Amino acid sequence: MQKQLLLGVEAIAQGAIDSGISGVYAYPGTPSTEITEYIQDSPEAIRRNIHRAWAANEKTAMESALGMSYAGKRALVCMKHVGMNVAADCLMNAAITGANGGLLIVAADDPSMHSSQNEQDSRVYGKFAQIPLLEPSNQQEAYEMTRYGFALSETVGSPVILRLTTRLAHSRAGVETHDSLPENPLHLPENKRQFVLLPAIARKQYKLLLEKQPDFIRASEQSPFNAYVEGQDKSLGIVACGLTYNYLLENFNEGCIYPVIKVSQYPLPRKMLKRLIRECKQILVLEEGYPVV
Repeated sequence: MQKQLLLGVEAIAQGAIDSGISGVYAYPGTPSTEITEYIQDSPEAIRRNIHRAWAANEKTAMESALGMSYAGKRALVCMKHVGMNVAADCLMNAAITGANGGLLIVAADDPSMHSSQNEQDSRVYGKFAQIPLLEPSNQQEAYEMTRYGFALSETVGSPVILRLTTRLAHSRAGVETHDSLPENPLHLPENKRQFVLLPAIARKQYKLLLEKQPDFIRASEQSPFNAYVEGQDKSLGIVACGLTYNYLLENFNEGCIYPVIKVSQYPLPRKMLKRLIRECKQILVLEEGYPVV
């Protein structure tokens, strides 16, 4: 284990390398671009000959990553939030085909439009596609979540979205890294027809996706990144999503006096939310972007 000073995007890139990825596919766009650039220049990525490719657009990037997942390998695909619109055709179908090797989709959102034409919230795509979504609250968590996201993808057999925002993407912090995992061997899915979405197959696959929803919620309830933090003053309960948990802590030097649910994995941890609503008089929701919660 060693400690490095990394941007949030660099923490994700290093986390992907250490997860044993075999390829990264991307279309450039701030604040996501440095993820692929970091992997392109990484001595370990060069030594291992990790496939590092810029695509013609976000859709072809995601299609390439899905193909690598089909072959049993771990693949990373990166874009900014508006790129999710271009990739949506493949994304929605990938939710139904599922994943074989771990497939992690990084969506870098840009609240306040520092370098973008809108400030759409990619968490909506996670809900729309009905797949798990991760949202780190700091750089260390961005690194750990990347490794966790690949493992989660293979465990539940689904693509996983990792959503971060500009202020996390482009700020630095010390990040403790772990030893690299080996790359997956080539192996095809047991049901090779699952990736052929003719209507008769797609209907069966969609039914499987719906049946997985309780598993996704259970994974969220048990996630190491979601937490119910006790507080003394129950006149207010706070739900803090992703980076807003960091914002919250900056306002309480000696710890928050109110109960807090830290949300960094979706679907929402319903048991925690019901408990907060039951115990507190008022609820304050902190989220950077749309009112998803």
